Amino acid sequence: MERTRARATVFLMLFLGNLGNALEVPLDPKVLEGLPQPPTITHQSPKDFIIDPRENIVIHCDAKGKPHPSFSWTRNGTHFDIDQDPKATMRPHSGTLVVDISGEKVESYEGVYQCTARNEHGTAVSNNIVIRQSRSPLWSKERNEPIIVQEGVSLVLQCRPPAGLPPPIIFWMNINFQRLPQSSRVSQALNGDLYFSNVLKEDSRNDYICYARFPHTQTIQQKQPITVTVLNLDAINETVAALYNETDFLSDGSAEERRPTFLIPSGSSSSKMVLRGQVLELECIAEGLPTPEVSWSKVSGEFPAKRTSFLHFQKTLRIVDVSEADAGEYRCTARNRLASVHHTIRVTVKAAPYWISTPRNLVLAPRERGNLICRASGTPKPTITWAMNGIPIENSPKDPSRKVEGDTIIFEEVQTGSSAVYQCHASNEYGYLLSNAFVNVLSETPRVLTPANKVYQVIRNSRALLDCSSFGSPIPKITWFKDSRSSTLDGDPYVLHENGTLEIHVAQALNSGKYTCVARNSLGISENHVYLEVKEPTRILKQPEYKVVQRNRNVVFECKVKHDPSLIPTMTWVKDNGELPDDERFVVDSDSLTINDVSENDAGTYTCIMVTTLDQDSASAELTVVEQPDPPTDLELTDQKPRSVQLTWIPGDEHNSPIHMFVIQYADSLHHHGHWHNLTVVPGIKTTAHLKLSPYVHYTFRVLALNAVGLSNPSLPSRVYKTNPSAPDENPSGVDGFGTEHDNLVISWKPMSGHQANGPGLHYKVMWRQKDVDKEWTSVTVANVSKFMVSGTPTFTPYEVQVQAINDYGIGPEPAVVTGHSGEDLPMQAPDTVQVLVLNSSLAEVHWEPVPPKTVRGRLKGYKVYYWRERSLHKHNPHHVEQQVLTFSGNKSHGMLPGLQPYSLYLFNVRVFNGKGEGPASSNQQFETPEGVPGRPSFLRITNPNLDSLTLEWGPPYDRNGRLTGYTLKYQTVNISDVLGPVEELALPANETSVTLLNLKYSTRYKFYFNAKTGQGAGPVVTEEAATIMDEAMAARQVDIATQGWFIGLMCAIALLILVLLIICFIQRNKGGKYPVKEKEDAHTDPEFQPMKEDDCTFGEYSDTEDHKPLKGSRTPSNGTVHRDNSDDSLVDYGGDGGDGQFNEDGSFIGQYSGKSSARDTAGGHESSEAPSPVNTSAMNSFV
Repeated sequence: MERTRARATVFLMLFLGNLGNALEVPLDPKVLEGLPQPPTITHQSPKDFIIDPRENIVIHCDAKGKPHPSFSWTRNGTHFDIDQDPKATMRPHSGTLVVDISGEKVESYEGVYQCTARNEHGTAVSNNIVIRQSRSPLWSKERNEPIIVQEGVSLVLQCRPPAGLPPPIIFWMNINFQRLPQSSRVSQALNGDLYFSNVLKEDSRNDYICYARFPHTQTIQQKQPITVTVLNLDAINETVAALYNETDFLSDGSAEERRPTFLIPSGSSSSKMVLRGQVLELECIAEGLPTPEVSWSKVSGEFPAKRTSFLHFQKTLRIVDVSEADAGEYRCTARNRLASVHHTIRVTVKAAPYWISTPRNLVLAPRERGNLICRASGTPKPTITWAMNGIPIENSPKDPSRKVEGDTIIFEEVQTGSSAVYQCHASNEYGYLLSNAFVNVLSETPRVLTPANKVYQVIRNSRALLDCSSFGSPIPKITWFKDSRSSTLDGDPYVLHENGTLEIHVAQALNSGKYTCVARNSLGISENHVYLEVKEPTRILKQPEYKVVQRNRNVVFECKVKHDPSLIPTMTWVKDNGELPDDERFVVDSDSLTINDVSENDAGTYTCIMVTTLDQDSASAELTVVEQPDPPTDLELTDQKPRSVQLTWIPGDEHNSPIHMFVIQYADSLHHHGHWHNLTVVPGIKTTAHLKLSPYVHYTFRVLALNAVGLSNPSLPSRVYKTNPSAPDENPSGVDGFGTEHDNLVISWKPMSGHQANGPGLHYKVMWRQKDVDKEWTSVTVANVSKFMVSGTPTFTPYEVQVQAINDYGIGPEPAVVTGHSGEDLPMQAPDTVQVLVLNSSLAEVHWEPVPPKTVRGRLKGYKVYYWRERSLHKHNPHHVEQQVLTFSGNKSHGMLPGLQPYSLYLFNVRVFNGKGEGPASSNQQFETPEGVPGRPSFLRITNPNLDSLTLEWGPPYDRNGRLTGYTLKYQTVNISDVLGPVEELALPANETSVTLLNLKYSTRYKFYFNAKTGQGAGPVVTEEAATIMDEAMAARQVDIATQGWFIGLMCAIALLILVLLIICFIQRNKGGKYPVKEKEDAHTDPEFQPMKEDDCTFGEYSDTEDHKPLKGSRTPSNGTVHRDNSDDSLVDYGGDGGDGQFNEDGSFIGQYSGKSSARDTAGGHESSEAPSPVNTSAMNSFV
């Protein structure tokens, strides 16, 4: 499609570029084959042609035309007779001149050549081609005297190569063909000389050689080596007498520091002229000590950034493709630490002629008009002259249809036979331009050049361009039609371009179809058919998503696509805009890319590209591969102090997951060799940590890095850092005082580690005294233990205890005082004044008097109530005892007993308890719970079903919860649809266990609801269902009526009667709605209806109004045409699908009103006027 659009754009540009009615001749060989055409130069040698004297001279000149042109040459303005020169020949079917110069002097063929191509319709000429032979003259013999120079002064080594054609390329090398190093101090100028801003001792050498390479002949010549000796001032004074008479002695005095001065160019200003389009090179080389630095600026503007460069260590300013805007003043500045110096170069830009617009070939029909325009510019302004067929136009035959006005030739009312080739010549003092353009007067009928039946495929909502490239003289007018040619295509959504291309800005599915372009001029008409297919766009529905995955795991990128089903899609995956790696780990499926065992090299951007022949869509997602960090490296200990040290490290590779923190660990080789402990953590942005240390530890540190993936491996350990011992900084933690017996006190603590001991000889001083009684402490010193027991203490008495750490270097700080108690004993007294309050049948509240605190003999934990159900108050319930316990924490004086059984006798007692155990129980108390509602009856059974009676049997509840007062029975009927009837209720005495229900309906299902009652109410319900049985005699009388003959006969008679009535109704209705064939045929005689075309058997255009719509019920092809059969009177034309139409007895056509009409679209809201079918199958089925 893109190629089609590009081709359409080219045609469009060709036609829009013409003036008036000028016509471009297409390059189609079939068109060119039969058209006369004046000559056109297609290939020629360059204007300045330098030849190699070792090869033959070949001057190119090719042209086209109809008939094919003949060629001739001029040399230096006169005819060059090739037939008279045995060394000169022209190639067949070409004007290319070949001169064999073997054994000849090339100089005799140097000169200005011009080629002429002519046929009966005109003459074209080539540029003036200047032929010169390349020259690479030898270097003149010379003897280079050694140069002795004082260190620090400037020096210029001259090259002065021989003049060649083209000029040689200069470079300096040593005798080993190694280029001499150049710098801001030593550099080569544009003229090839080697400049030293100041010389150094290392510049002394005897092989400074200048080479000249002549590019055309590929030869290299060299100058004789130059010897340079650099001496300091003392060495010069010693050797000056011996060398003065035999050498050139160069010295500028002492080698002191000097202000910069310019070696080239000289003076404070200079000027330079450059031609437009050429390369501007400005050069400033300065000497001085220290070496000056050169910089550039433009006085009246800025440098063109994209065309400017600085060469030779800023000494050369180079601007390519010079334009008039580059004219102005340029300043170079040389600067060292002593001073600076400036030089201004005034640049002027001249221009050889250059084209603004070249004359273009004109193809005109007789009596048409057109213009040849030749516009050129330059500095100074070029002179425009015209020639016709190679002869100045003022010397050419007069033509009344032609008028020359400066750079334009105007043609009016051209005539047949006035074809010619015109030359436009633009020149000034810096060059010239020559262009040929022909005027071809043709009379041609239209031709459509676009291939016939071409199919254009575009994507919906994109632009469609349908080509209709044509040729004819006069220029044909293009019109477009779609499908039935009802009207020309012009206006929204169509755009008709001047080159005949039809454009649809936003193509839709309804634009698909057949298009016809028609080309007309006064001589004839031509048409062509093309087809447009509008396809659905390719769209990525589910794009791949950004993935972060750990190394060695798998990752899946999904890419689900929707495309036009008629287009063949191709799914391609790329990585970082390149091909996927050739690796079996990459698995490409129809809508996904799977990468197995991901590695770090797999990270990047993955793009899925779905390509069809018309369009494509793509989506990208990035893959980031992460893993745990590499371990830190280069651990270093600095700022070492007795109790601290600074640790620094270098983080390892994060592997695409930022480090959150560093974990610093240590090992103590003195106390726990080989065991690592966490010391501290620092944020991931830090690489140092100030570590607080403990005495008497031999530290080794290591660092681990943590990111979102996990911890790195540990770093290599640091060197060992030892701290000196000292007295303990802390005392043991977890100090506690408690008793294990009623007469002891156990003092315990958490042992201190070697890391906490701060030195050798760790032991503990244990101290205790009775609180608020003793003033002095009793103490004992122990080691290697974590507790100490004091015996003979009073029961549960508060004590103050302390534990202090001591080592060989001193005692720890003053320990904290902890209060503990000696051991507990069992409580001595039971609770008094125990009472109970029954709240309901399942809940009671118990009260007691708390015991005195002294009798607890320990820490009061609470009270426990022991209670059990002694028996039920009903004689039928069994006796059972299950003791239960409720605990009430703290110093409570009452508590609730929930979940009691109604109508029962309960016993209970209360006890106090402490950490040692329970005290004595109070005396047993009892209470009774009142009645409650009973439980469910133990069972309910229905027995002895009869025609009108059922017997119910039941058992009393297991849990009576009181005295039963009776039972309640409710029942109701249930039909086959599970609909319940009215409820009947029956009260039964408590001593009954069965009941028989009489006067029930036969063969009926009943649902029963049964429960027991006490004085407190009714208990839960139990349900059952049962049915009475059917009487056998009555069952025998029920016979299937559907099997009786009289019933079957009756139903058949009714069906037959209904069928007869239905047929009569249909006949009566059809008599009022029939549609004769004759009337239908007359409907097609509308004057707007055009006759059938003979070539394609289709009807012409018709008026698509309400009055001329096709008859309802008729079927018309989608293209609006009606195809006829062999007979014009065929009734098939009136049918829906071929010959399936039906007729009534009176000849009315009813086939189109049959069931097939249901396929018609009724969404438009039009009601059907068709008659109903004589046979309605659905209606029949409903009666049979």
